Amino acid sequence: MAYTAADIKKLRESTGAGMLDCKKALEESDGDLAAAQEFLRVKGLKGVTKREGRTASNGLVAAYVDGGVGTLVEVNCETDFVAKGDRFGELAQRVLDQAVAVGATDAASLLASDMGGKTVQEVLDEGNASLGEKIEVQRVARVEGDEVVSYLHRTSPDLPPQIGVLVAASGERAAEVGRDVAMHTAAMSPTFLTREEVSEEVVASERRLAEETAREEGRPEQAMPKIIEGRVNGYFKDNVLLEQGFAKESKKTVGKYAEEAGVQVTGFARFRVGATA
Repeated sequence: MAYTAADIKKLRESTGAGMLDCKKALEESDGDLAAAQEFLRVKGLKGVTKREGRTASNGLVAAYVDGGVGTLVEVNCETDFVAKGDRFGELAQRVLDQAVAVGATDAASLLASDMGGKTVQEVLDEGNASLGEKIEVQRVARVEGDEVVSYLHRTSPDLPPQIGVLVAASGERAAEVGRDVAMHTAAMSPTFLTREEVSEEVVASERRLAEETAREEGRPEQAMPKIIEGRVNGYFKDNVLLEQGFAKESKKTVGKYAEEAGVQVTGFARFRVGATA
């Protein structure tokens, strides 16, 4: 049975496989689409181990909020072509639903959890096989509070959300303020909620770096303590959410903006696809 360009397109859209793989599958199955899909699935299963060393730096971030609990997952693949496909999106939704159902707080526990007789890892391996790319869950976060708000941001209109944020807050205007803070967090990528969360080791390292830099610049010895303290405080302003200048009102910190609104921000999580932190 002969096959057409339309058959290749249909097979590619239904499986997410590359064009050459689809042509090969149709040739091997004599143009039978169902047989071609099976061919790609079997071929994909054989290639799962080979793909383990590949980098999955594309994908999407998905979120779900139910009252005071929010779940955020990052599901990764190798190419943006697969990332924006329906099959990958459906797989990511299943992963998010499972994370919510089991109350997952990290990727390891989610991957080991039972998903209708298979672990999530086994389901991902099947997706790996059918889509022909390495598929993985890199990060999972669970945020709880009086009010939890989610915000998903698309860095490109033809891609799924690449940045996801959860913000927990309390107070009468928690939903409104939480939304503003979530959008700020997406743009400004803080690492910590408060400076108390920054480890002593990190602070000590920043102090050493500040001192070494000041000495290389030839700053006077008597000014060293003030210079070092100023630069460490600069690190906090760059990395601590509540001490960052608020994106919508830069003369205020995020903490001050929330305080004036009668809201307390109590937690957050932020993922960007492909980022390590």
